[in-house]
Amino acid sequence: MPAFHSARMDGRAVTFLFGCFAGTCLAQTLANDVVISPSGDALARTRKYVQEYFERFSDLICKESVTQLVLNGSGRTIYRENSAYDYQFQSSDQTGSWKFNEIRVSRSPAFRDPARTLLVTTGFASLLLVAHPMYEASYAFAPDGEEALDGTSYLKIHFTPIAGAPSPATLRLRGRNYPLPLSGTLWIDPRSGAVVKLEATVDSGLSDIGLAGMHSEVHFALHPFHDRADSVWVPETAAIDVETPRQHWRNLHHFTAYKKFDVNVQEQIGETP
Repeated sequence: MPAFHSARMDGRAVTFLFGCFAGTCLAQTLANDVVISPSGDALARTRKYVQEYFERFSDLICKESVTQLVLNGSGRTIYRENSAYDYQFQSSDQTGSWKFNEIRVSRSPAFRDPARTLLVTTGFASLLLVAHPMYEASYAFAPDGEEALDGTSYLKIHFTPIAGAPSPATLRLRGRNYPLPLSGTLWIDPRSGAVVKLEATVDSGLSDIGLAGMHSEVHFALHPFHDRADSVWVPETAAIDVETPRQHWRNLHHFTAYKKFDVNVQEQIGETP
């Protein structure tokens, strides 16, 4: 099963899918010459990094806190719910096609107001698939200068969708699937290819089905673990906004206490110390 974002838009069930729909990725079947590379070396390192990232990230677990907000027309919060989870992201390509799954065990469930419709968001770690080799033909990339984050300079790469190409994000509405035309920016370490920040937006093309806009912003932090050789950039925070003509949701995710997944951790996941 792919990871997903889900919500109800004006009374209609909607699902945002991040990952390979139905466990199959079709991007590799398209011609690779449609991709524009701003820097062959830097982008190649990023593709290699992202490919290895999904192999390594499935070995980690962490603590996740989630704040679900409902905003009014001026952007002010009118409702809030907080919850907490034990979290693990799993990925595999044992059958030749990538499959994704998220395990979230509730540690502190939120109070639920049955009169409120909230946005449920998971799977945004899979947004890195925009830079994965299997989606190489789905996006055009262009250099967007450099920017310093926390005193370190990173290369910015802007991406735009190729018309008709597969997307790692899909909107499911009333049993029909709509590929989301993601555009955005990657902030990458030009030496390692690591993605330290990602922004993705959908702001056009789906207004006829009620989606006015979607924006996701994910920040990554370098986690060293016990062995510095095992250091990996992992999601630290994520903010997801979804708007319809009548509603505006914002979800905030914060990830802490990363650990390597092993048998002992697996047995303890979900237990309160």
